[in-house]
Order: sequence, then structure tokens, then C-alpha cells
Amino acid sequence: MQVLKFGGSSVADATRMSQVIDIVLAAAAKDRTIVVSSAISGCTDALIAIGAEQDPASRAQQIEALRRRHHAIARRLFTGDERREMVTELDTLFAELADAEPEACVTFGELFSTRILARKFACEDVATQWLDSRKLVRTLGGVVAEGLTYANILAAVQAAPDVRLFVAPGFIASDGDGKVTTLGRGGSDYSAALFAAGARASALEIWTDVPGMMTANPKVVPAAVSIPDISYNAALTLAENGAKVLYAPTVKPAMEAGIAFSIRNTFDPRHPGTLVSGRPAVKEGEWMGVTSRTLADKGESVVCLVGEAVASRASASARMLAALSEAGIQPLGGVTGEGDAFFIRVRPTVENAAVGAIHREFFEHRAVTVIPVFIAGYGAVGHELVRLIGLSADRIATRRGRTIRIMGLSNSTRFAIDLRGIRPEDAEARLADGENAAGGAFIDAVLAAAPRGAVFVDCTNDHHIHERYAELFRGGLNIVTSNRRSLSLPFVQYAALKAEARQNGAFFRYDTTVGNSLPILESIASDANCSDSIVSIEAVVSCTLNYIITGYDGAKRDSLATLLRRAQDEGLTEADPRTDLGGKDVLRKLLILAREAGVPLEADDVEIVPMLGPEFFDCPLDAFYERLAAYEPQFIAREAELDAVDQRQRFVASLRRDSAAPHGYRAEIKMQRVGPDSPFYWISGTENVTVVTSEYSAPLVIKGAGEGVRLAATGIIKDILM
Repeated sequence: MQVLKFGGSSVADATRMSQVIDIVLAAAAKDRTIVVSSAISGCTDALIAIGAEQDPASRAQQIEALRRRHHAIARRLFTGDERREMVTELDTLFAELADAEPEACVTFGELFSTRILARKFACEDVATQWLDSRKLVRTLGGVVAEGLTYANILAAVQAAPDVRLFVAPGFIASDGDGKVTTLGRGGSDYSAALFAAGARASALEIWTDVPGMMTANPKVVPAAVSIPDISYNAALTLAENGAKVLYAPTVKPAMEAGIAFSIRNTFDPRHPGTLVSGRPAVKEGEWMGVTSRTLADKGESVVCLVGEAVASRASASARMLAALSEAGIQPLGGVTGEGDAFFIRVRPTVENAAVGAIHREFFEHRAVTVIPVFIAGYGAVGHELVRLIGLSADRIATRRGRTIRIMGLSNSTRFAIDLRGIRPEDAEARLADGENAAGGAFIDAVLAAAPRGAVFVDCTNDHHIHERYAELFRGGLNIVTSNRRSLSLPFVQYAALKAEARQNGAFFRYDTTVGNSLPILESIASDANCSDSIVSIEAVVSCTLNYIITGYDGAKRDSLATLLRRAQDEGLTEADPRTDLGGKDVLRKLLILAREAGVPLEADDVEIVPMLGPEFFDCPLDAFYERLAAYEPQFIAREAELDAVDQRQRFVASLRRDSAAPHGYRAEIKMQRVGPDSPFYWISGTENVTVVTSEYSAPLVIKGAGEGVRLAATGIIKDILM
């Protein structure tokens, strides 16, 4: 007999339940199995709110919302009569919830999830029986009556010798009067240990959303790694002092029964996780982990370091104090504890920093800072960014003392998150096996998993992803973006994002939104933020138009229509190239340039004269190309006219100081004729040129390649490391 327990994140929806089903079916093929499950993610909190709700109408709405979540799972997992039967069973349970006393509401979540699982296993032709934990797990005076509970569980299992798979709800029990009660938050782990001890199981597996117990909370210490093997006592000490991956009461039943148990990751079932057993440490003096908890009533936090067979308490204590001193942290006393556990008190404001300092001293063997990165967008730029992170890892570590660890990656349909890191060479395979990214699921997962100080990289061209930036800042993440749509918002939204970053101590970097990897924005910002204020900015920053205009030579070379089609085929234009020809992309860049200069420019403040007349924009794309081809003689004549006077045309965005204009600056985007004395005259291909004129300094000319996925990826890496 074996017991497998699954947490709420493991059964959060139909997709994740399907992963659980695959794991359980493989296990059940080897041995009789008891599955213990938590409620689906968020359900317990919703039930607590329902129990506390005084307004009947609001209570009914909340119940209905929860019912719809479970119905959605049923619709995905079942078909035909099986679906109808499952929905009916759920509706019966929800009717009971509607009539339940407030304090009983919280006990329904595990009933919902395990009823779904039990029916699904039965539909897979596995001999399955649902066990009612309310009748098996008994408490007396608020404490589990282990003898009675074990006898009940053993009798239930022995009474069904033909059953291959049992499914039981975690968390819930009943007291001496038969009233339903609970085992506390995290009690499903405890339930699983009770079932393992009672059924005399040979193995217990606790499946969660992290790869076992770790040397520290990875959201606090990105360099934390999984602990492969740990003793019952060390695991219990870590759990009692803040390691949330394990509910402390779980250890006692397993330890007393001599059952080794493992903590595994549902989303990475190949990872061995952590084995908790009575075996001694692999080698003497091995360190297991560091954790912490806040004592709100005392206004202090306690950091706990745990080892196995520590040779010298004095030496370990001295190392702890030295690590804190080096990090500039003053402890609130000396090191306390006994045996293999070490405790030190610090102020809550430095709790995480203290954990990080001690972790570096005892668990990190190289003085390399890990920068956790979550990348949205795996198109050309995102793909190159991942590749370059892999290629440059050693050089960055050697020169900068830092390493970029990709912990999350998303394309338009799938995402993968792994706090241990996603190797660049595995990126495509991990995405192919990843989770559904619909509905902002990637950002939801990042907010749930990312450590504070991580970097969210937006390599998308998405119109709406910026709407989640504020949440990311509040979640403690920094943002690097190449998505200029997120910076060309109405000014009030742009300013709000900048303020949100400042208020949460996060950085917000977007140098690649204008000029790719050219230092345009930082140059403008440095002038705008000192006494040398900006007089004007003139920029030729449309790679598409530069490619077309500089490549056109009248009758001597390809037609304008041919050049534009080629640019479209090479991915240099939007899907409809008239977006570029009309100046929309240049407008976004000018807004970013102006705002970096401290000018609160809005799109309506900019006068735009498109490269072509209105007759080219009010027709289908095929007709547009026909009109463009028909207009070629006029283009040839204009080019000849320019050649005769040694001039060239450039599509220039400009911002000039003008006291009569809104915000004190006049902004326009239009074609201009330039001669050899202008830096715009000499550009070719996709080159960009920006001329910044400030009050006291000579004009600054910034020129270079404005296009190229490698340059964009390089610029993003620079922003991450800056």
C-alpha cells in the first residue's frame, strides 16, 4: 500500500487534475494506492468567505461562483452520461453547502475535489472507492485520536480487498460527538500521514508545486536548491520554524510508523524531490536549510539554521554572526538553540536579508549573485535573448559576479516555470510541455512563484500586458521591456507605472524601445535630470522607413512597392505596413523620447504628416500595393529632383522647445529634406540617428543600428544587469 497526497495547486483546474491522474494511474499500476487531496486552489479561502458572509444574496453569488469553477473542471474531464452524473453529484454537495452552518462551510472543499477525482479514476476502469475522512479520522479534545483513527482506516481498507485505488479528502475529520472538524491549515499533509500510518503503507508521497524541501524559500533566496535527503528531526525543525512546504504535524505519524516519505513536484514528476526518513545525514556536518518566521507579538523575527550531526556549535554560531555582520545586519541577541538547530533574532525589516546572508555563508559556494528572470514572449527577440543568456553566462559571471537564471518562460500559448532554472537549450521543449497561458495565466503564476527582486522581461508586442505591470511591481518584481506599446500609453498611465515602480523599490527599464541597444534614452534622461535641460530632440528612428527610403534610388533600382514588400517579408514592418508608413510606430517612439526628457507629451499633441497621402490608407492592402506601383513615376521624379540638389528625404520625429505650444514643446513627425551637413543624410539601411540638443552642451549625435534581434536581446541583457 502507498499513499499519495496532492495539494491545492496540483488540482487547481482540469489541466492540473489530468496531470495528477497520470501520476496516480502510474502508481496504482504498481501497488494499491490511497490518494489524499486538498481542495482546489483558492477554494478554502472562498469557503471561509462564504461562511463569514452575512448577506444571503452575496453568499449565494459566492457559492455560485465556486460551483461554476467545479462545473468547468467536470466539463473538461467528463463527457456524456459521466459528465451529467458528475454535475449532479456536485450540485448535491453544493446544495448541502448552501444549507450548512457558517463554521461548517470550510469543510466542503476537499469533498468537491475528491469526488471529482474518484469518479474520474472509476471512469478509467480502475477499481476505486471514495473514503469519507469524516468517519475515519477522529479527534478528541481537538487532538487526533491516533489509535481510533488508525483502526478505522485499516478496517476500511481491509474491508475492500478488490479495490485498487482509494480516494480520501484531506483536512477534515470529526470529533467525539460526530461533528465535522478540521486538522488546521495544511492539514491535508497530516491526513495523508495518518492514512499512511493507519493503512500500514510502505511509502508516502506528498505532491506539491515545488521540487521538495529547499535550502531556503526560493522566493526569498533565488539560489536555494532542493534538499535530496533529510532526517525526520531536521525536517520537523524546519517545518516548525517557517518552511511552509511541509506541515509540521505530518512528520510525527510517519516517523512513529517508520515510513519514509518524499515531497515531490506535480509539475516536474521526474524530479526526485526530497526524501524524509530516519536515515542519518550523508556526511557529518551537512547543512540542511535556513528558514524564518515573524513573531508579530514581539516585533521580531527568528531565523533558523538546521544541520545534521553538526561538529561544532561554536564554529557554526560564529559563522552566522559573521555573515550577518558582513551584510550590515545587527542581530537582537546571540545565537541560541541546541543540537543541530541554531536560532538568531533580527528585526522583521531585515528578516529576508538575514536569511539570504546566512544561506550564502552555508550553502552557496561561489560568490555569484543569481538574477531570477521570467521572460514573456518567445518570438524572434525572446528566442535570441534566451540563446544569448546561455552563451554569455560564464562571461557575465566572471566579469560581473552575477548570473541570469531563467525561471519562467512564456509564448502566446504555453508557459513553463521552474525556480531551479530553465536551461536555454531546453526552452522549446519545456514550453511544448508547459501549461496553458490563456487568460494571463503566466503572469498569475509569476506573481505566485517569483522571488522578490526577480526581473520580468516583456519581449512581446502585446497591447494589454502593461495592464499587469503594476501588479508585478507590487509583487516585488522589476520590469525590463522592449514592448514600446507599454510606454506610449496616455501620460497619466505612464506616470502611474513609473510611480508604482518607485513606490515598490523596483526598477523599470526600457532602453530597447527606442534605438534598440543604442544609449538614446539614458543620454536624454541624464540631461533632463540635471541642469542642462533639453532644447530639442530630432530623431530618425523608423527602421522600416529608413530601410525603404535609403534603399530607394528612383529608376536605378527596385521600385518603392518592391522595397516595401521585401521589408514586409523580412519582418521589418507591421502586418499592414501602412501602420509604419503612417507614422504610428514613430509616434510611440517620440512619446517615449519626450517623456524621458520630462515632457508629458500625449499622442494628440503630435502633428503627423504621413509619408503617403490619404488615398493610400483607405483601401485594402492589395489595392494599396497597386496604387503604390501606379504612383512609381511620381516617386522617380521626386528622387531625381532631390539628386539634382544633393538632398535626401528622411522621416523625422522632432520635439522642439516652443513656449506657445502645449507643455512648452512642439512635436511633429513628417518627411524632411536634408543635405550633406545633416547627420540624417548619411544613414543607410535600418540605421537610426538621434540628435539631442541641450541648453549648454554641444548637440549629441547618437547613430547606429536600430534593428536586429541580437542587438535587441543584447540591450535587454544590459538592462537586466545594469
